[in-house]
Amino acid sequence: MSAHKAPSKVRKAYKFIEAHRNEFSIQVMCRILGVARAGYYAWLHQPISERAQEDARLLRLIRASFIASHGIYGAPRVLLDLRERGETCSKHRVARLMRENGLRALHGYRTRHISVAKPSALIPNLLQRQFTVSKPNAAWVTDITYIRTWQGWLYLAVVMDLFSRKIVGWAAKPTIHRELVLDAVTKAVRCRRPRKALIHSDQGTQYGSDAWQRFCKANHLEPSMSRRGNCWDNAVAESFFSSLKKERIKKRIYANRETAIQDVAEYIDGFYNSTRRHSYLGGVSPDEFEATHRGRRSGVH
Repeated sequence: MSAHKAPSKVRKAYKFIEAHRNEFSIQVMCRILGVARAGYYAWLHQPISERAQEDARLLRLIRASFIASHGIYGAPRVLLDLRERGETCSKHRVARLMRENGLRALHGYRTRHISVAKPSALIPNLLQRQFTVSKPNAAWVTDITYIRTWQGWLYLAVVMDLFSRKIVGWAAKPTIHRELVLDAVTKAVRCRRPRKALIHSDQGTQYGSDAWQRFCKANHLEPSMSRRGNCWDNAVAESFFSSLKKERIKKRIYANRETAIQDVAEYIDGFYNSTRRHSYLGGVSPDEFEATHRGRRSGVH
């Protein structure tokens, strides 16, 4: 039996013989243990099987992908990285190597179940949880979250295009006044120049203000609002905040707001939009998804 195909029991026998070769005859030990001397001598020149060597090589690539994702990629996304490098291993092999070496992807937060409330009387829910959109700038969602710093709270507002899940505008401020959401949506409008887009939010006072409605009317945006107390109506925005907090913030408290803003900018612009693989998008980033869409429209394949 060749050394690189030797099963684990045979390799253990070879290791035992090597450890006791000065005490007993190699020929006798081979006979008693039921292994061939030729196999033992071949093993001496290649004690680690080719399969184990290949696993070690793959593990280095898996670790590189896992670390680059800040510990959020599981086997399916790591496999996509490996496929881009030309590797042909299976998802089960990647999952096994990650499991055996303690590479476990971070899990999301539990979603709170909240009873359904009556529709908003201020602005109707026009989105109706239709989170799948066929073209850019047709439907956006926006929401606010908070980040802890030793200087006090930092409030973050984002605007996401449902087509590609790309964050097309965001703003961070020490207060949660209406200027926060207006700055975020202003950046989105300047970046995307929508002709007519639905923009969905919760029932926060910032989104019900006259300033918000005037801005939307002046910039070809049609407001839509979730039902009160129903997080499912804006689940995609909630999902983004969950990803941000588990993948980057990780329950820490920033030294100051400036550091927090820099970290958020690096996550959104340097990772989430441009690099992070999204299961919803077939394992590519929002930027790559939109680039592919533009290529198809222009006839480039």
